[in-house]
Amino acid sequence: MFVVTGASGKLGGFIVEALLRLVPAEMVGVSVRDPAKLSQLAARGVRVRRGDYNDADSLRSAWEGAERLLLVSSNAAAAGGNALNQHQTAIAVAKELGVKRLLYTSQVSSNLQSHFPPGRDHAATEAMLAHSGLAWTALRHGFYTDSAISMHASGIESRSLTGPEDGKVAWTTHEDLSEVDALFLSGRETIEGPTPPLTGSEALDMGDLARLAGEVVGQTIERRFISEDTMVENARSHGLPESVIRVMTGYYRAAREGEFATIDPTMKRLLGREPQHIKDALVRKLG
Repeated sequence: MFVVTGASGKLGGFIVEALLRLVPAEMVGVSVRDPAKLSQLAARGVRVRRGDYNDADSLRSAWEGAERLLLVSSNAAAAGGNALNQHQTAIAVAKELGVKRLLYTSQVSSNLQSHFPPGRDHAATEAMLAHSGLAWTALRHGFYTDSAISMHASGIESRSLTGPEDGKVAWTTHEDLSEVDALFLSGRETIEGPTPPLTGSEALDMGDLARLAGEVVGQTIERRFISEDTMVENARSHGLPESVIRVMTGYYRAAREGEFATIDPTMKRLLGREPQHIKDALVRKLG
């Protein structure tokens, strides 16, 4: 059985749909905190069970019979939680159950020295996997295109993208990544350990994003620079948690250092086409 965690989230949901195009529904299981949210999947023949990274017993039930398991990375750290503890629990349960291959949604910034806090968590999780005794694959995703649009939605609306100095980012869509993830989960592709960067075909900075968004809305959108200190002050004045502010500042520092700029042809090869461009996503969102 192929099991996907976090299936009620955007990425997990896309992965399940991509997987269902490759294997029969009765071979697919999903693990989710609230199974009621996925009643439509259950009606299609997918096994839907409750699974919570904070509850090992629930994972044992949700992952029963799993031969290949895709672990969608926890976002607990953004809310001040401990994603690494959750990942450690998940890996231990997978090993206990005899999962034949564990796949994990990592990121291109995976490095213990990354400026981006999630990048350090991804690297630490990959180290756990390497020492687990399991066969494993770390799917090193490019930075999500949706994150670019959501981060800058208010700036696009006000026609001014404001932030510290940044750097090039190879933005990559959930849809493209889910197709590739499903290939690895189904066994049609196999890599031991980290994959090459799974990225879009072009790296862009905020100035590029302002230009492209302006083309879509038919108006000029400026790129305005502010200091990192000013950004932090603004974020605090709006009541953002310190955990979120650390991720924000880490993002800009990592972008300046080129942590998200790598472009790799693996995604294009596996998709059999060009990856979606961020302008396509902007058209869907704004056009």
